[in-house]
Amino acid sequence: MQSTIVFADDIGSQLSHWLFSTVFLQFLVTFLFAFLFPITSAAIINYLERKVMAWMQDRKGPLHVGPHGSLQLLADIGKLLTKEDVHPAQTDKMVFLLAPSAFIAPMIASFAVLPFSPFIGLPGTALATGIVYLVAMSSLDVIGVIMAGWGSNNKYALMGGLRAAAQMISYELPLVLALVGVVMLTSVLAGSAGNPGSVSIGTLSIKEIMTFQNSWSDTGIGILDFIFKGFTPWAWFILVQPLMLLIYYTCGLAETNRSPFDLPEAESELVAGFLTEYSGGRWAMFFLGEYGNMTIVSAITTSLFLGGWSGPGVGFLTAPGMAFGWQLLGNLLGLIYFVSKVYLLCVIFIWIRGTLPRLRADQLMQFAWLILIPATLGNILLTGLIYLAVSGLGLSNLVFLIVTGAINWLLLIGFIRLVGRATVATTRRAQAPSLRARMHQAALVQVAERVEAAGE
Repeated sequence: MQSTIVFADDIGSQLSHWLFSTVFLQFLVTFLFAFLFPITSAAIINYLERKVMAWMQDRKGPLHVGPHGSLQLLADIGKLLTKEDVHPAQTDKMVFLLAPSAFIAPMIASFAVLPFSPFIGLPGTALATGIVYLVAMSSLDVIGVIMAGWGSNNKYALMGGLRAAAQMISYELPLVLALVGVVMLTSVLAGSAGNPGSVSIGTLSIKEIMTFQNSWSDTGIGILDFIFKGFTPWAWFILVQPLMLLIYYTCGLAETNRSPFDLPEAESELVAGFLTEYSGGRWAMFFLGEYGNMTIVSAITTSLFLGGWSGPGVGFLTAPGMAFGWQLLGNLLGLIYFVSKVYLLCVIFIWIRGTLPRLRADQLMQFAWLILIPATLGNILLTGLIYLAVSGLGLSNLVFLIVTGAINWLLLIGFIRLVGRATVATTRRAQAPSLRARMHQAALVQVAERVEAAGE
């Protein structure tokens, strides 16, 4: 009995010590941030989308509710929450009702492991398989789209779900392969001067990949250390793998069903696709999930190619030994830098929506299988060959990075030109039957006119 009491007291003291520790505080902040940020982010991006597209189309955007229409979002949220949740009679009820949850759950799970600042992240060591986890979560939301299409018992919704499945299968492969180049860079840099890890052992941890993009060593000069400690944009992986950034971002557009890859909800031929039968709060969950996935794609791009939360002052202020107030300021700066980069990439999402027309189904498949997958596989092979050549000549990793970056930028220019030519070729091929019919019709009209003139 005495040992039981001692054992219980020991557990209670350990539990109380953990509850009042910085580890639990970090976990609590990350947990709340993972739930609250997607909601606020969806509202901000929706406002940005209306304003940016209005600016691009020479309109005013939302104006009448609040300053510059800023409270229009609250009106929309109130409308969605009070709108009747309609359930069509002939649906597969269980699948129909669970589809929004299946769509939004992976998005919220992804936010839980995204490092938004040195403090806002899971406590302890970084998730070792962070990239794999986030890629897996980003692909699961398509299951909710397929469930919505099947459960709606509507041919338009079903076609939208099938299109979503086709997009997932097609674009998940180049999305993953585009990130292999980044992992290869960490394998090359690991263990070298100023870089973490063991020799030739790369990482899948997002936090560690962000560390690899910091090449600054303390100089003892206060102003330089304050600005550049943790902020070395010349070491960001966008300079070495720009083509892979473009391909990953393009695949992210397809994974989030954004224009020009919004075939699952194409209004012109599918009414609203997989969303046709949804209304009210369940429609709002799909709405929230789409903007949340935009944020996740942008956050991964920021972490892997743009240095994550790095910016002037963050590394200096969050260094061990700094006072709590300075560390708090450093984390706030890191959060501001990270979120600013994320929203900048989200604005590019909006820009693309207002610029590019929707792809046809055959263009969507050809683009993934005939262009993106060969390009990513070729990048992996080329990066490996460059490393073997450079290391065989006894040259440094800096030479490898410069050569790889220069070749990758040239490939980026060639890739853009190739996509332009392929777009023109596929468009002409699709228009060929219509053009031939018009030419045939014009020839018939000319023949009829000649016959009529000869008769007169």
